[in-house]
Amino acid sequence: MMTIRLWHRPLVLLAAAMAALALASAVGLAVDDRILVGEPIWLKPFKFSLSIAIYSVTLAWMLSLGRTAPRWVWWLGTTIAAANVIEMVVVVGQVLRGRQSHFNVATPLDAGLWFAMAASIVTLWLANLGIAARLFRERTGDRAATWSVRLGLLLALVGMALGFLMTSPTPAQLGATRSGAAVGIVGAHSVGVADDSPGIAITGWSSTGGDLRIPHFVGMHALQAIPLFAWLLITLSRRFPRLADERTRLRLVLVATGTYAGVLAILTWQALRGQSLVHPDGATLTAVALLAVGMVASVVAVARHHHVPPAPHSSAGMTGRPVKPRCTRVAAD
Repeated sequence: MMTIRLWHRPLVLLAAAMAALALASAVGLAVDDRILVGEPIWLKPFKFSLSIAIYSVTLAWMLSLGRTAPRWVWWLGTTIAAANVIEMVVVVGQVLRGRQSHFNVATPLDAGLWFAMAASIVTLWLANLGIAARLFRERTGDRAATWSVRLGLLLALVGMALGFLMTSPTPAQLGATRSGAAVGIVGAHSVGVADDSPGIAITGWSSTGGDLRIPHFVGMHALQAIPLFAWLLITLSRRFPRLADERTRLRLVLVATGTYAGVLAILTWQALRGQSLVHPDGATLTAVALLAVGMVASVVAVARHHHVPPAPHSSAGMTGRPVKPRCTRVAAD
């Protein structure tokens, strides 16, 4: 029986450490009133630690799904844990110094820390790519469950890669460099406005211009969203017999993935045009409407092609083995 004890231990320990850091950062938000780049100085460690905790638990679970576990896959997971630790050490260290962590090249120390963080991020992405390649060769449950894991990880890789767009110098930074002026910050998460422009409550995403952190965040968390959708389908199959058909669930997972990818594309397009999430224009709203119509039409088409499965459906885990109710469950092979 699959238990959390069999999950990738370094990633589980990382998740626990990040949960503790999130609590510490929440305390920092309450007692430290410093502002950095237009937002509370402890907000970035809080958001990052919470996101990494969720990500680490999900990836630790995914690495437990395969029937075989090559040693190199374990090392990839360990590399990801180490890369995240390096990133968070820099983020928290710079907060303690009262300095910006991302894009900061103002001093040799700041530049060195930023380059170390950038190297860890590239390493993390490559390690995730290796894990994705492995999971695309291994079946981790029925077809719907297997493809939900594969496609969720694939979209997460796209979301991570979108973060690299933030490292490009802005037009203002390029202009300053050409004029010979010293530039302390190279890169930005906002488009069309300064990084310290007014932001949306809690997230801090720009409310006056584009913000590449939005598609970056949405893409990364496809890692949880798509497999969670597959789990929801298997749960609903107990009440809706049509969902007991593996092929129906697979088609719905593909529809959900396509819709999620469409949302990610629209958010990226919107951010690159310097448009705030909360102030969409007609083109953005039209794209959202077309995506919604396509999703509904696809779901209707799946419903019309439903057929009765040859045998009653029984619940089992992603690995094809029964699991306790507290574990994620999908259909058996």
